[in-house]
Amino acid sequence: ITAAVDAWACGVAALPKLWQPQKPVLPVEGRRNVLITSALPYVNNVPHLGNIIGCVLSADTFARYCRLRNWNTLYVCGTDEYGTATETKAVEEGLTPQEICNKYNAIHADIYRWFNISFDYFGRTTTPYQTTIAQDIFQRLLTHGFLQQDTVEQLRCEDCQRFLADRFVEGTCPFCSYEEARGDQCDKCGKLINAVELKNPQCKLCRGIPVVKPTQHLFLDLPKLEERLAPWLEQSWATGDWTANARYITRSWIRDGLKPRCITRDLKWGTPVPLDGFRDKVFYVWFDAPIGYLSITANYTDQWERWWKNPQQ
Repeated sequence: ITAAVDAWACGVAALPKLWQPQKPVLPVEGRRNVLITSALPYVNNVPHLGNIIGCVLSADTFARYCRLRNWNTLYVCGTDEYGTATETKAVEEGLTPQEICNKYNAIHADIYRWFNISFDYFGRTTTPYQTTIAQDIFQRLLTHGFLQQDTVEQLRCEDCQRFLADRFVEGTCPFCSYEEARGDQCDKCGKLINAVELKNPQCKLCRGIPVVKPTQHLFLDLPKLEERLAPWLEQSWATGDWTANARYITRSWIRDGLKPRCITRDLKWGTPVPLDGFRDKVFYVWFDAPIGYLSITANYTDQWERWWKNPQQ
């Protein structure tokens, strides 16, 4: 309080001059360097006030605070553009997935500019850097033995000549008999569903009746990480600032044992899988999208690794 009173008495002239970083903003030795990202908004909608409050505004407030503290600050964000939601929107509007992404990325960028959100860079995930970095991470996982193959049963529409993503299937919920349940979740009872469990399934694109067929996919071998992850979590919980909810959820995952997680999909719209036998598939959006933070930074500066691989600064 005394320091605040003294600063108030001395006036604005006594404050240190605001730090003006070079462009592009890069880590500077001897300064506090802060990289801020906010959750990538999905590209298939027009953002509203709730999206801004729940996502970009809190990060923007923190970025402004950091700059006022004279910390060297980089704030990046961008639209998340791959996955079935984009394909669904493209079908609704009679456009290609890329046209949908171009349309809504521009809308998002305009709205955030109108709100004066102080991004240093607002990008997107449909870029060559996204493909390069995602495929590089995939190849490293493959080389180090963290991937495995398995056969899964999926619904295939013979009329459309494609395996159906969860959002392209509709049917009767096996739990509550709601007749318009999706292939991933029932909106009435809220239970998660495996698409092949639906009763009377229909293809949402052509209303044909899909059939169950086997297909090969790649899985992230998460059980291999448990032995190293558990002690890391204990240390992180002890030294970090985790919320009670985050601690509870991660503890339950470790307690119940990690399961292999599928990272590929039988879709066209996504980052291609660079492996023979899987080149007609793309990465699952939740494998691909988090890598967007790296690729968006890479589109901002070719020295992006100084932010993402530089724990000393």
